[in-house]
Amino acid sequence: MVEFEHLSDKAKQDLTLVELAKKGNQAAFASLMDRYRDSIYFMMLKMVKNSDDAEDLTIEAFGKAFNRIDQYSPSFAFSTWLFKIASNNCIDFIRKKRIHVLSMDQGIATSDGGSMRIDAKAQVNNPEESMMHDQKVIHMRLLVSKLKPRYRQLVEKRYFEELSYEEIASELNLPLGTVKAQLFRARDFLAGMMEKTKDTI
Repeated sequence: MVEFEHLSDKAKQDLTLVELAKKGNQAAFASLMDRYRDSIYFMMLKMVKNSDDAEDLTIEAFGKAFNRIDQYSPSFAFSTWLFKIASNNCIDFIRKKRIHVLSMDQGIATSDGGSMRIDAKAQVNNPEESMMHDQKVIHMRLLVSKLKPRYRQLVEKRYFEELSYEEIASELNLPLGTVKAQLFRARDFLAGMMEKTKDTI
């Protein structure tokens, strides 16, 4: 550990967990999440001012960090790396949200140089858009139906019924942490499936 003398004791403990996580040790992933979940959540909450968005962004941050765990280098603390991923992801989220809000008022530029306006009162303006929207919903539901039953149930309650994490935990009689962790995994599976089938949407 001589080469890691620059790291604090906590950072060295993190490094041990990271090395285990790189080998697929689930308990190490859980320990890293436990150590930093609250700190990341409160940072997200300061940035987005919305508890549900902050929860989603916290889970996304860990998802991205765990997916890239092999890229982590101990030349700096794991916490520094994790907070950087979380803040960058949050900035992207805020940027997209602003673009979405602007586009509802001003219209979206289309590839042929025209503009497509979104009427906030009417979800869909014409039959073609309606059909495309319906196809995306059907495709998403098809992907969700392929998830394992426990994941499928969580995704349906969170994203189709729009229940909060607390409501899902109460309804399914599960610990809140379990609901969040399993939703993170379910979203990870969905993202992978969507990437493989994006050309069919």
